[in-house]
Amino acid sequence: MDLINFRVGQKTISLKILDILLTERYEGNLTSLPNGNPSFLGVKDYMGAPTPIFDLGLILNNQSSHDINRALIDLLMEHEQEQKSWFQALEQSVNNGAVFSGTRDAKHCEFGKWLYHFKTENEDLKAILARFDKPHTQLHSLPDKIFALYHDDNVDEAKRLLAKEKSTTYMKLIRLFESAREQISLDHKPIIVFTTQDGQQPHIGLLVDQVEDNIHCEESEIKSLSELTNVGFEIDSQTKKMMRGLIKRGETHSVVIDPSAIFRPDHLQDYEPEETESYGLF
Repeated sequence: MDLINFRVGQKTISLKILDILLTERYEGNLTSLPNGNPSFLGVKDYMGAPTPIFDLGLILNNQSSHDINRALIDLLMEHEQEQKSWFQALEQSVNNGAVFSGTRDAKHCEFGKWLYHFKTENEDLKAILARFDKPHTQLHSLPDKIFALYHDDNVDEAKRLLAKEKSTTYMKLIRLFESAREQISLDHKPIIVFTTQDGQQPHIGLLVDQVEDNIHCEESEIKSLSELTNVGFEIDSQTKKMMRGLIKRGETHSVVIDPSAIFRPDHLQDYEPEETESYGLF
């Protein structure tokens, strides 16, 4: 059995090649229709057929990848502002004698707590986040150095050190925040996977984050979910119907999806199709 792996949030899902007609970049140009299913995004024409499009992120993660990324960008903006406020407080202390009460341990500030525990499968983002450690740690060690100079009456040297670190280490940290947010935005280029039941006509479209790779496996390698559900591991009914099983991929698993388990809305029969451009499978 040949399958294509796709990324959906932190999950990898697998679809049989024979279940796929093609993929197309998602541009948001869908026609909305009334529907009670929150994962139903709208319809997109393919080969003259109005095809319902579902957000697989909402189905599998209870949150769309767009919303997850937006929340992460907002969180990074909050942490950047925390670092700016921390540095401004240090400047006020050095220049005006205000009491400095900022955290001096890089791992104990709010950003540090998040940074050293956050996990991501995005290798580019992971590389950017790894570069935070040095400037972030260096900045948080700065108060001890500056106040030691003050204690020795080297006030001018303390101010020079602060100015130097602001133009170098501090600015490097701020640029890293900008790079991380930009990477999250640029990396998210979702695609629609048009699936089929007969190899010719579209059945549904699934919104995923990206194509990963293709694999070959035997039917016997697909592990049933019954073992999980039998020990009290709850899966909602819609997701359970879609999931055929798990395939081991190194230390993790991919989830084998059966797209035919998502039913086509009956009211689409009255929808008038429009032409759409197809981009090919890969």
